[in-house]
Amino acid sequence: MELLDTSLVDWSRAQFALTAMYHWLFVPLTLGLGVIMAVMETFYVRTGKEEWKRAAKFWMTIFGINFAIGVATGIILEFEFGTNWSNYSWFVGDIFGAPLAIEGVLAFFMEATFISVMFFGWKRVGKKFHLTATWLTTLGATISSLWILVANAWMQYPVGTEFNPATVRNEMNDFWSVLFSPVAINKFFHTVISAWVLGSVFVIGVSSWFLLKKRQVDFALKGVRIGAVFGVLSSILLLTTGHGSAYHVAHRQPMKLAVMEGLYRGENGADLLAFGILNPAKNCNDAADPFLLKIPVPVPGFLSWLGYGDCNAFVPGVNDIIEGGYTLEDGTIALSFAEKQQRGKQAIQSLADYRTAAEAGDGAALTEAEARLKKDYAFFGYGYIDKAEDLIPNVPLVFYSFHVMVALGMYFIVFFIAVGILAYRRRFENIRWMQKTALWSIPLAYIAGQAGWIVAEVGRQPWAIQDVLPVNAAISNISASSVQITFFVFLTLFSLLLAAEVGIMTKQIRKGPEAEKMD
Repeated sequence: MELLDTSLVDWSRAQFALTAMYHWLFVPLTLGLGVIMAVMETFYVRTGKEEWKRAAKFWMTIFGINFAIGVATGIILEFEFGTNWSNYSWFVGDIFGAPLAIEGVLAFFMEATFISVMFFGWKRVGKKFHLTATWLTTLGATISSLWILVANAWMQYPVGTEFNPATVRNEMNDFWSVLFSPVAINKFFHTVISAWVLGSVFVIGVSSWFLLKKRQVDFALKGVRIGAVFGVLSSILLLTTGHGSAYHVAHRQPMKLAVMEGLYRGENGADLLAFGILNPAKNCNDAADPFLLKIPVPVPGFLSWLGYGDCNAFVPGVNDIIEGGYTLEDGTIALSFAEKQQRGKQAIQSLADYRTAAEAGDGAALTEAEARLKKDYAFFGYGYIDKAEDLIPNVPLVFYSFHVMVALGMYFIVFFIAVGILAYRRRFENIRWMQKTALWSIPLAYIAGQAGWIVAEVGRQPWAIQDVLPVNAAISNISASSVQITFFVFLTLFSLLLAAEVGIMTKQIRKGPEAEKMD
């Protein structure tokens, strides 16, 4: 694999990030609204009250608008693996392609089959059959996200595979290890539940708009109450999966955890920061204080507990991970970057020796080279890293994104509880400042979701696949100018799609449920 210029790498990363971030504007609302509209239709089937049917149909319309545009951006995202990341696609296509293929065959089939019944079957099928179609549409969308997140989790924690030097490809040897990887399972639940939180905030915020306009009060209060209950439950579950994420990051991506907390020197009993301002002049090679200001969470050793289940556990910092020398959980001593780099270069050389021996038909040399490659393959990617500083992700971007995400997560717990109490005491409809707060909380939910993905993806740089393949070796051999052109084409296209979606949804919301054609 040939290393290419940094401008091509940067523009390819920027284009993929652009597509992914636009895509994630649509996906979480699909997942969150899917459950809420299904719950409302369940109430309609159980009670027979038409107001529940009207509410369900209204939110289905919003769901449908959002769903259609989300599919379009998702397809473009998958095409970029072949256009911009062909080395990556070749190197791990056997593993990465399998979940995406299953997603296309199974999940999209479910969604395509049942979404038509959901939208057009109100008069054509029975109530229970229609309700089943609604739940299966929601389930299909959720299963679709499962396979995508399994693929993403494998990039963060590659398991269930073996490198084949004859084809220079990674090949799956244990499908179930890939599917049920603890990182994949936790990532799936954390991501989907975060979408439920956004869906809850969206329903409460839009319902609050109706209350501010003194329209559809009964409809709006139903949305507020269901959104508050679903939001509280989702937020509590999100705390649990968030803890799971911290545990897996600490064990499998320690550099990401160190950058999330701005930790340059490891500590026993490390504290979690509630708030901090980074020192912009800080460099990993100097003795400057990483912070201009920091306020820890008032629980000693909380970061150690989150990562290792022990308030006194050692959490390595950025410098420790580069220098090595600390004791790992299995009792071995962590290697330095220089040692990993050397073994990575040895692995690359062993692969070259293997191919030379294969061409020459030298069986003994082939066997010897393969043995050396297997010994060092765990560090294969380090052979493509030039210097230790390249292992450090963008510290300010990851640090601030993480703390914004956590702060907003705490805010939403308080928000849902307050809204729920006021709604069930029949006071929410009379508190205009709370209704305005709910409305303006919608963009905050999107910011929290985007911040989470920034932490997950920027925090694992420079790796396309953790420890195995850095982004500078995963890129396609194309011109940087072509990627620049398509970047701005996609930026324009996605912005127009977003503007169109917001315009259509806003128009539909202003019409309200009364504008729905009644059966």
